[in-house]
Amino acid sequence: MFYVQTRATDFHASHNIYCILDENYLNMEPFKEIIPFLKESRILKALKEKHKCYESHTIYLVVKLKEENEKDIDLEFKITVADVRRVLDLQNNDDDPIIIPEHLSKGLWFRMGYTGHMNDKYIKSRFCRPYKFMVHCVVHALSHRKGVYDETSDYIMNIIACLVLNRPYNISQVIFYHMVDNVKGEKYMMYPRFIQMLLDNQVPNLPKDPTDEMKLHHMNSETLNRLKKYKGLTADHEPRVKGMIGKIKKPNYVAPENDHWRLADSNSEDESECLSEMVEKKLSFWYEKDEKKWKRTPKISPKVSTPKIVIKGKVGKKESRKEPTKKKSPPRLVDEQLSLQQT
Repeated sequence: MFYVQTRATDFHASHNIYCILDENYLNMEPFKEIIPFLKESRILKALKEKHKCYESHTIYLVVKLKEENEKDIDLEFKITVADVRRVLDLQNNDDDPIIIPEHLSKGLWFRMGYTGHMNDKYIKSRFCRPYKFMVHCVVHALSHRKGVYDETSDYIMNIIACLVLNRPYNISQVIFYHMVDNVKGEKYMMYPRFIQMLLDNQVPNLPKDPTDEMKLHHMNSETLNRLKKYKGLTADHEPRVKGMIGKIKKPNYVAPENDHWRLADSNSEDESECLSEMVEKKLSFWYEKDEKKWKRTPKISPKVSTPKIVIKGKVGKKESRKEPTKKKSPPRLVDEQLSLQQT
């Protein structure tokens, strides 16, 4: 759990778009094959809920209400993993993993027809149009990035792999981790659409001023036109159309056992040769670190201009009181108690 009590400031909003999932929408034709799968997926609400956001309602600000005598009062706003799971209807639980083997994610991506090299950055333009559209939706709606949206992070690859293979994955915990990590010192609003949904769920009588509405650049016809194109490639060199697999093809698909990304009787092309070249990167959501490294005592966050936020927690005798480095903390595997307040 974490809670914030700060004052207004001019933070820059991160990208957290809603996605067009209407088969009849203009310019949707090249992507229609993937739409039914996304509409039945457990991330549907997180993808398509077009929720208005208000700058004075973001997680960085005190939520102000008025008492009966018209006096302003500050409302403390708390969020837990359970809140994220319930409001976004992500249909997972605390026992679901957030770390899965790297070879599983990458094996599934190559089975979907990914055309890049095994050990390079993974970018959406290396897919045929239906899969390219799916990756675009997940990256823009669920990732913590504030730029470079063509690339995918390890946990985004995990989310897509687990959706296609019908495997459990604790998406709620991953989103919550990045929310908490962002509060420690970044200067842009993380997941503004989700934050507003959480606020409206807990405080339904919040005043909404139309002049205060945050402008988010959501998906539109222009976005779809860009997704149709492959820069610098002629039609005969574009990624070839790959057949739909896994739960995309069969709604009742059962995930392969033993961390495999294909069933034993699958007759699709074998990507084992590509995987033989894989060099493990051991990133946060692919690599199970030593148990001691996960149990880090929360440190005092570095000073920022405004708002000033302090993370409270027990500090060991040998732990330094100096400002921490900018190195990202590892994902928390449980709903750890964190307390954030104005100083």
